[in-house]
Amino acid sequence: MSQPEILNQSFELGYTYTRSTGPVIGRFMTELKKRNIVGIKASDGRVVVPPMEYDPDTAEELSEFVEVGEQGEIVSFAWVKEPRESHPLQQPFAWAMIKLDGADVPMIHCVAAPAESDLATGARVRAVWADETIGFITDIRCFELV
Repeated sequence: MSQPEILNQSFELGYTYTRSTGPVIGRFMTELKKRNIVGIKASDGRVVVPPMEYDPDTAEELSEFVEVGEQGEIVSFAWVKEPRESHPLQQPFAWAMIKLDGADVPMIHCVAAPAESDLATGARVRAVWADETIGFITDIRCFELV
């Protein structure tokens, strides 16, 4: 009895399309490149950062952008004692919900701090910008304590 022939073909899975960020997230990213942070006003007047295209309560399309501050306060945080290679910082840091000045809804970003004991709910932080901004969320390298 002969062995069946095994067919081989190299194959690389790839996504050959690009995705547009659209007018809302596109504007947010463009402003980050210029070292500005913007949110969007929801139908109830709350300012949401990062902005979203549709109101979470009414599904109404949103379009009123609002510039917010580079500083804010920690609403909640989780300390990362041993960062992984894929984390944004390679020394211990915190993932935090940060309510920026002028915003009503907190955003999540990393906070560089010397130790977990230096952080607290209500602590003030400020954005630390990347040396070169390119229109990505990583244009804000991290936040640091004020």
